[in-house]
Amino acid sequence: MSTVPTRVFASGSEAGRTAPAAAARRIARGGFAALRRTPPGLVLAWLVIATVVLWALAPGLFAGQNPVAGIAREKLLPPSAAHLLGTDALGRDLYARIVHGAVHSLSGAFVAVTVGLLAGTSLGLVAGARGGLVDLLVMRLVDTLLAIPTLLLSLTIIVLLGFGTVNAAIAVGLASVASFARLTRSEVVRVRGADYVEAAYGSGGTFWRVLWRHVLPNSLTSVIGLAALQFGTAILSISTLGFLGYGAPPPTPEWGLLIAEGRNYISRASWITTAPGIVVVLVVLSANRISRAFAGSPR
Repeated sequence: MSTVPTRVFASGSEAGRTAPAAAARRIARGGFAALRRTPPGLVLAWLVIATVVLWALAPGLFAGQNPVAGIAREKLLPPSAAHLLGTDALGRDLYARIVHGAVHSLSGAFVAVTVGLLAGTSLGLVAGARGGLVDLLVMRLVDTLLAIPTLLLSLTIIVLLGFGTVNAAIAVGLASVASFARLTRSEVVRVRGADYVEAAYGSGGTFWRVLWRHVLPNSLTSVIGLAALQFGTAILSISTLGFLGYGAPPPTPEWGLLIAEGRNYISRASWITTAPGIVVVLVVLSANRISRAFAGSPR
């Protein structure tokens, strides 16, 4: 009689111990299955972005050489075991300069996307939700900005603000406001006519409350995809401004400036321009691939 409860208690405690383990195995199998279903191109894109982000966060872990100080006798050395990507005209290790330059390019792109996202989303949200004269005025401003080439608009703004990485990032961000505003406005116009929005108004919701709780969250999917795309575009634009001399001053290891420094040696030391150029292309293509995944494009 006394052994029955003991066996029941033992069985219950054993089941309690095995249940979390079984749940963990199911989660692991589901994670591996999801990873197998992920397109290889998307996985590679995330790996590229993750690598560059790690470069920006802890460059000393990936490159031990000084990115600013050079050794005169080691100038223009080709790629080797001592210098993975060779050296530049001042004997500085090119790999170290690319790794340490990631923080300048990524932080500039982050500032640019943040400026464009906040300002453009705010304008598009108000225009799409209010409609009428407000919508008309905002969209005419957006059309005017879209009619100006992005590079020309960025150059105009940076001339007003001054040179430097931060000012270049702000200029690139302001040049992208129109794109964010137009997309946000179209999404808000689509969402504001939905039944749940009308029900929220019918339940006594105020304009700003409905806008914040119902319209904005359901309008951000495409905007987030555009932000990922603009991240790559911002890196390309900031690198272009740096190449033209409007970005970070020497000897800052900014990617666009690295490309510009090697243009005079491209015939006999092509790696000085090629290596940072390939890094920029890979990062831009990776950001583009991730933005397509966010936007739900066909894979």
